Amino acid sequence: MTSEPVKPELHELRRIRTIASYQFGGGAAKAFPPTIRITRSPHTHKIRHIYNQGKLMATLRAKDGFLALTTEGGRVLQIIFRPPRLRVKVVPGVEKFIRNGGSVFAKHVRSVDPEIRPGEEVLVVDSRDRLLGVGRTFFNAEEMLSFSVGVAVKVRHAVGTA
Repeated sequence: MTSEPVKPELHELRRIRTIASYQFGGGAAKAFPPTIRITRSPHTHKIRHIYNQGKLMATLRAKDGFLALTTEGGRVLQIIFRPPRLRVKVVPGVEKFIRNGGSVFAKHVRSVDPEIRPGEEVLVVDSRDRLLGVGRTFFNAEEMLSFSVGVAVKVRHAVGTA
C-alpha cells in the first residue's frame, strides 16, 4: 500500500539530486525540481517513488540506493543530456519490438555512449534519438558493439507499455 505523493523534505530533495548527479552525471539534478513529490515505504519510511507533475519519474531502489528510471524520467534526462550521453541507439527494424518491452540484444546496438558500464540505467533510442524505452545494461559500451549474442539492455519500461 502506497500513500499519496507528498513534498519531500529539503534533505530528501538534496539526496535525490545528489544521487541523480552521481548516477547520471552533472546536470541530472535538474530533472528533479523542488516541485517533485515522493512516496515513502509504509514500513521503513524511506523514499520509494519520485513523481513530477503527477507522473512517476523514478523509483529509489532499496537494494543499492540508485534510481530506476521510468520512461518519463528518461524523457527528462534525454532533454538535459545531448547524444550520445546515456544512450544506446538501436539499428532500424527493432524499434517496435523494443517499444513493446523487448530487450535490446547486442547485435541490434548501432551506437552507444562510450562511458556506459554494466548495470547502468540507459535510454534506448532509435536512429533519430526518439526514446523507445529505459533499462539496465548487461555489457559495457565496447562489449555491446563487439558482441553478436546476448542481451545488452534489459528494458524495464518501454514507451509502448508505459
